[in-house]
Amino acid sequence: MFKILLLTVLLAFAYADNIDKDAQILSYKNDVADSEGNFAYAFETSNGIQQQEAGNPVGVAGQYQYVSPEGERVALSYTADENGYQASGSHIPTPPPIPEAIIRALEYIAAHPSAI
Repeated sequence: MFKILLLTVLLAFAYADNIDKDAQILSYKNDVADSEGNFAYAFETSNGIQQQEAGNPVGVAGQYQYVSPEGERVALSYTADENGYQASGSHIPTPPPIPEAIIRALEYIAAHPSAI
């Protein structure tokens, strides 16, 4: 167990060493929550990271962007409200389509409910 913990710590240190330590904050905005709970913040750094978020007690909406190690810009938008957390971005994997045979089987089951 100790060996796994030690290996994890060493990998974390190695990964942390690759972080751009010279990145500077280019812009920063922080609207502290008002009496009704509304808030907003945004920032941008010199290494291409951008994030903004706004919300209230009912929900939150925001988005962030960064440049991947391969040099590609990754963007993600999200909302979090009574319907849960919903994220969208081109890098998020999507499930394969449902096979036609399964769709037909589900339609048959719905049209012929069990007598039990």
